[in-house]
Amino acid sequence: MQIRSVLGAVALTFAALPATALVPLHEDPQVRSGFYAIGLADEVRKNCPSIDARMIRAWSALRALETYARKAGYTDAQIEALVDNRAEKEKLRARIRADLAKRGATPGNPEGFCAVGREEIARNSAAGRLLKLK
Repeated sequence: MQIRSVLGAVALTFAALPATALVPLHEDPQVRSGFYAIGLADEVRKNCPSIDARMIRAWSALRALETYARKAGYTDAQIEALVDNRAEKEKLRARIRADLAKRGATPGNPEGFCAVGREEIARNSAAGRLLKLK
């Protein structure tokens, strides 16, 4: 009888502890790196005439991020809020464009974007796997 009482008390103690708080979805490292790769590939394919997107892979990458977020404990509402968050999208775009500029990919310089794209493809990076040469 006493063992049941102790086990019951332990169970109640754990039930009363707060669940581990999730970081905001846009701060989750896997989500950030996934969206970064997708955004980088998108900028390259839009600005380099000799590189195209692997659209099915890009779609699959987005679905994988959504699945990851759900398994990590984020709700559909939190996922949708991130999708609709213009401020976070713009921050990510600014970061990607700054990184691209450091690598020689600037507006009006398609060859810079092509060079970055070829490098990403050669490295088989997350962004490179979303791109293909035409």
